[in-house]
Amino acid sequence: MAPTMAAPEEDLRKRNQELEKELKESREREEQMRKELRKMWERLRVAEEAEERLCSQLGELEAESVNQARAYNAQILSLMDQLSKGSNLLINNHPSPASISIL
Repeated sequence: MAPTMAAPEEDLRKRNQELEKELKESREREEQMRKELRKMWERLRVAEEAEERLCSQLGELEAESVNQARAYNAQILSLMDQLSKGSNLLINNHPSPASISIL
């Protein structure tokens, strides 16, 4: 009867080895997935930091452009005022053609 008992034990031993091999492969896949996940988290962290830097730079550029637009607007208003004053001086210092008398 010993030979008949050996076959089920051998089958169990083979099945146990197969399960251990599958478990080892599963753990290796799990570790590989963990490594990939850590890489993805690192890439995400780097991308988020880059996004924060870009947003900060964009805010600075927007503030600078608003300041430049205000400065240009003030300069245009100043030039328009100067032009208006110059035009008024020309009009007030020269007689109109209707007031010139012909000899």
